[in-house]
Amino acid sequence: MIDVTDVTDVTDEDFAAEVIRSELPVLVEFTADWCPPCRQMGPVLRALAAEEGERLKVVQLDVDTNPETTNAYKVLSMPTFMVFRGGEPVKSMVGARPKRRLLAELADVL
Repeated sequence: MIDVTDVTDVTDEDFAAEVIRSELPVLVEFTADWCPPCRQMGPVLRALAAEEGERLKVVQLDVDTNPETTNAYKVLSMPTFMVFRGGEPVKSMVGARPKRRLLAELADVL
């Protein structure tokens, strides 16, 4: 069974500590409770976190309750995925996708 705690919820307040200063690359899902494709990605992200946790940190940020970070990175569509490495965004992807495709898109940053 996959541990649901492998995907961390982050906020405007702890984004810098959890994402910007992370030693691992971080996959951030910008999400919303009302977004069906975002909910579809939940099991995919938990599986990814469980399988790649030594190489990749996976977090979610609710766009409705965290407008500062959402606006700072100009997120307009959900789900938006951003990969941060060394405190900088290095990749951005929009829309739900199967785990295999997501892993393929992450290959160059892992």
